[in-house]
Amino acid sequence: MEAAAKGAFVLGNLAEVVERVLGFLPTKALLRAACVCRLWRECARRILRARQRVAWVSALEPGPADSHALVRALARELEKVHVLPQTVLYVADAETFSGHEECHEQKKARKRNSKETAIALEKLLPKRCQVLGLVTPGIIVTPMGSSSNQPQEIEEGEAGFALLFPKIDGVKIHTFHFSKDVKNRVFDESKFAEAGLKNNPDLRVVLLFGYNSWKSGATRFLHQIVNPLNEKSIILAGGQVESFTSLTSENNNAQAGDACGVVGLAFSGPQIQSATVLLDQDVADERTAEAAMQRLKAANIPERNTIGFMFACVGRGYRHYKTKRNMEADAFRKFFPNVPLFGFFGHGEIGCDRIVTGNFVLRECNDIKDDLLHGYTTVMTLIHLGSTKANQV
Repeated sequence: MEAAAKGAFVLGNLAEVVERVLGFLPTKALLRAACVCRLWRECARRILRARQRVAWVSALEPGPADSHALVRALARELEKVHVLPQTVLYVADAETFSGHEECHEQKKARKRNSKETAIALEKLLPKRCQVLGLVTPGIIVTPMGSSSNQPQEIEEGEAGFALLFPKIDGVKIHTFHFSKDVKNRVFDESKFAEAGLKNNPDLRVVLLFGYNSWKSGATRFLHQIVNPLNEKSIILAGGQVESFTSLTSENNNAQAGDACGVVGLAFSGPQIQSATVLLDQDVADERTAEAAMQRLKAANIPERNTIGFMFACVGRGYRHYKTKRNMEADAFRKFFPNVPLFGFFGHGEIGCDRIVTGNFVLRECNDIKDDLLHGYTTVMTLIHLGSTKANQV
């Protein structure tokens, strides 16, 4: 009894001990422990503030028709993650995420549709979390467990991932949405400032995703969004997706509907560094793919606390390289063995060769703005979110 009393005293009074013990708990268990007493709540808050590494959940195996593999994986893995997500980007394959009436590539009816699946995913996440969800023809994903796991190009079948961004000191991530107004041919550029994409000196990276690109006027509208943002001090990258299925924040809950438009994520913060390279149609074998990765490596972006993105045309992959699958993901892994890679196969790509570092060392463009919209290409992107504390999980 005396030992139990001493233990109770320690766990009720010594913050250093409590914080060390609670530090082993995943986030959901930690939040439950925070309800025990004031001391534990304060320790839990300090622990959560220190957890600033991006986490992710991957789904690579198909399952029952009544739920998507990403829903099942997220429900299971959120019990284990050590971050409290403030922003989530999820991407899933369009064929199995959506009902057959919503996806022209669907071969048979499913017992679910995209709206129901999106709601199921959103319910698993914190209420104040910003969520951006996309569906695309194919997925690029790094399996869970380690950032050094081999990324996979999944061009067919059920797959998806969810990137979980916690609150990161010095970094602001926010979602945005621009929908084409059928009554106005000219886009109101004041909306850029409202979305934090103009008059924002800390803006470093903008990921853009066009949706319903087959609609009349969709390409012209995408140019109206991309061209004003095409500045050498900002990385622009992304592509054309089938649709977006989730876009939630404290002030915004949007649905794609029948219109075309652009959704995305903006990353602001002086510590952010980023670079992109474009793999054009001439990149058609292992040698030329690796040469492109060498250009990305030459940007000297720090690799710790860095995420890789790959936005590829649906016509590339094994169809383009013919003799080998996973060619571009393998080339990326060769030069960036500890950077996780995510992305998709889509209907058009956004990006160019560009570098943005803390010192604004940029590729010279000869005062001519880069062409950012492409087809039958791949855009590789690195985003470094700043240094992290050595003791973070």
